[in-house]
Amino acid sequence: MSMPPYCGRFAPSPTGPLHPGSLLAALGSWLLARHAGGRWLVRVEDVDPPRTVPGAVSGQLATLAAFGLTSDGPVVHQSQRDAVYQAALDRLLREGKAFACHCSRSELAAQGGIHHHCVARAERAQPAVRLRVPPGSVVGFDDGLQGRMVQDVHAEIGDFVLRRADGYWAYQLAVVVDDGAQQVTDVVRGADLLDSTPRQILLQQALGLPTPRYLHLPLLLGPEGRKLSKSEAALPVDPARPLPALRRAWAQLGQEPLIGAEGDDVGGWLQQAATSFDPARLPPGDISTLHAAGEAAPFAP
Repeated sequence: MSMPPYCGRFAPSPTGPLHPGSLLAALGSWLLARHAGGRWLVRVEDVDPPRTVPGAVSGQLATLAAFGLTSDGPVVHQSQRDAVYQAALDRLLREGKAFACHCSRSELAAQGGIHHHCVARAERAQPAVRLRVPPGSVVGFDDGLQGRMVQDVHAEIGDFVLRRADGYWAYQLAVVVDDGAQQVTDVVRGADLLDSTPRQILLQQALGLPTPRYLHLPLLLGPEGRKLSKSEAALPVDPARPLPALRRAWAQLGQEPLIGAEGDDVGGWLQQAATSFDPARLPPGDISTLHAAGEAAPFAP
């Protein structure tokens, strides 16, 4: 069978303005999609209302537009897709692949925090719903940058949440359903989500959805060695000055400087970047950034 056309995506969570780590993931996924001659979509992962910052959605989309990174299709908002997620959950419950769980966090903490069987002492008014992960659920996949990855999901993760006890959808269910609905063939994102991938593959199999190819880009680290988005150094990128940030992200992706790509033409810079991009130069390891000068430091080993 022939593979479907390449379709990548960038899916930010609207917990604040876009920062350099987000731009790194956005540009990296856009470049890989353009290198493959494919489509690049933007999806707003606003599935967690308590963490959504007012105005962040419009601000992030405006910033992406200022950087010339616009979706090749309609922007999907997870907050508008309750019925789709409910249908997927109902199917899993009907087929016995998911179950209602009344366990509290404190009860699970006493069991090491991994759910293998319910230990709830009482039923909750609104239980969580978990995917049933039986013993032997070992998932392996070949990451496009990080290499072979294997995880025993039963032993290391256990039965994981699909709908939370507060009624909100879990990230794992929403992202799998949406990747399937949008026919995403290639998931390019930060390496902090590498650990989630085996769970998502199990859920794809449970729902009969195809498994995309995965490539996890290195994280951009602040001066104290923490993920930049969780660092005090995580100042937002400036949509009024896109090219300096694009050039830094380009260098952080391991690419050679672009010759003659000066001036303030964002579209022209992106066109030259798409032509010159070399996936073989992507660094697999995390990237440190200098907080004072704001320039890319040498790649971490």
